[in-house]
Amino acid sequence: MLLKNQRSMARTAETTPEMAINRIVEGTSIEGEIKCESNIRIDGSFTGNLTTKGRLVIGPAGKIEGTIFCQIAEVEGLVKGKIRVQQLLSLKATAKVEGDIFTDKLSIEPGATFSGACNMGAKVKEIKKDGRVLEAEAV
Repeated sequence: MLLKNQRSMARTAETTPEMAINRIVEGTSIEGEIKCESNIRIDGSFTGNLTTKGRLVIGPAGKIEGTIFCQIAEVEGLVKGKIRVQQLLSLKATAKVEGDIFTDKLSIEPGATFSGACNMGAKVKEIKKDGRVLEAEAV
């Protein structure tokens, strides 16, 4: 019986970062810095710098105040600060963004609000293995 449990635990540890999802649930508030290799969903509140090599989803109740660096982002909640997305940034109808955007592609649904500068078509440099991110460059 013990061996069976050890095998299932080993498989869980072998899960690839692309399949893993980090989640900050509604009612949770975090301050600081988040760096992750996989996808992350924010339904709670986060203040600080968030860096992910995966996809970021900010749910309708989600709030981020700070700087965001990610591969792909989908925003349904509130963001105050800079957003740097390497590929596609989607602002859903309930999204409210107050700050500057640097992205390659931008999708905005009717009802979303945005206040700030937008640099679309900007090439956002890759996130380094040590978590460092260089500034965006205009293409």
